[in-house]
Amino acid sequence: MMISQTNDMAATPAVDDPKQNLNHVINSIQKTLGLLHQLYLTVSSFNAASQLPLLHRLNSLVTELDNMVKLAEKCNIQIPMEVLNLIDDGKNPDEFTRDVINSCIAKNQITKGKTDAFKGLRKHLMEELEQTFPDEVESYREIRAASAAESKRLAQAQSMLPNGDMKVKSEL
Repeated sequence: MMISQTNDMAATPAVDDPKQNLNHVINSIQKTLGLLHQLYLTVSSFNAASQLPLLHRLNSLVTELDNMVKLAEKCNIQIPMEVLNLIDDGKNPDEFTRDVINSCIAKNQITKGKTDAFKGLRKHLMEELEQTFPDEVESYREIRAASAAESKRLAQAQSMLPNGDMKVKSEL
């Protein structure tokens, strides 16, 4: 009984790293499944001599479930209700992921279509304006080029560190 408590304390994470916390919860779930299997074997072949091992395994299960609850409190995992509903219906939760990706692709195509339409409209308007007001359009293009160059220069300056190194975006 003392060994079980010592192992549980060692399994408790000291650092609040979300991935490490999740790994500890996963390990606790696997340990609980192992304990449930052992408990099943003990109960299925129960006799008077197996009463003490049964009590030890029940105590180990309760201790591990308590440990799992403590570990789970440090994890902040949000699961969409749609995923839980799919699981309740006996379906594969990957269907949710597939549907979300397909929805994103469809929305992306709609947005791209709108963007292309605005680009076409801008091009058409610039052609019409250039025929009607050629000098003003040339001034506009010069101003836009200067503004774009200044924006690019500012963006590069913001991504530079004081020692001249570039900032690198972290990928999540």
